[in-house]
Amino acid sequence: MSDVNSPMAPATLSAPVVLEARNVIKTYGHVTALAGVDFELRAGEILAVVGDNGAGKSTLIKALTGALHPTSGEILLDGIPVHFKGPLDARHAGIETVYQDLAMAPALDIASNLFLGRELRAPGILGSVFRRLDKKRMRQEAQRAMSDLKFRLPSIDNAVEALSGGQRQGVAVARAALFARKLVIMDEPTAALGVRETGQVLELIRSIRERGLAVVLISHNMPNVFDIADRIHIMRLGRRAAVVTPKTHSMNDVVAIMTGAATA
Repeated sequence: MSDVNSPMAPATLSAPVVLEARNVIKTYGHVTALAGVDFELRAGEILAVVGDNGAGKSTLIKALTGALHPTSGEILLDGIPVHFKGPLDARHAGIETVYQDLAMAPALDIASNLFLGRELRAPGILGSVFRRLDKKRMRQEAQRAMSDLKFRLPSIDNAVEALSGGQRQGVAVARAALFARKLVIMDEPTAALGVRETGQVLELIRSIRERGLAVVLISHNMPNVFDIADRIHIMRLGRRAAVVTPKTHSMNDVVAIMTGAATA
């Protein structure tokens, strides 16, 4: 098995690094959550992040998206050091995150959820003074976003609470794709979904990559990881244990590195 510096596919290797972490450390008193993690996400790739519970996956993602501040280390976006004060800063920089709870308003329709917190105002005095929403434009943009991603829904006017789990996940992913300019981070996007709905979400992720966005996929589902990821970033005990590819390593190899039964 290869090490962290294993050769990558030529296309992946030549792509520029979009998001990078260098020797990131995060401590909570005497507890070390991240022990000097390095991380590289390249343009147009799907990078899976895997590891046992407590390996540091969630802490790393929170550090990358401004949800927490590293104790030390450096995070770079397009090669430029960044210091996100919070997730909103990361969003403004073009990074969108889809969390497990989806952060949706179930009683609102799909278009309203896509633009939740970023509603479009009506033109002129109606929007600037009376703050009226441009519902027609939001509906059109929502329909276009879902069509671009080739994700079918019964109606764009449906309330989110009337959708299946996979459809809700699809709306959350579409919202991220609509506003992301650099990359999308997804935390367990297929958790608790059936086989058919999982397949739909994986196709959505591929559609996002086809639009030129990089994707970070945090997942415990190894078949999904091996189905869709270009590279796999393996976390163990707060460190990066290895970066491998589905072409060079098997699922058993990855699990062995995750658990410490094998070294990369």
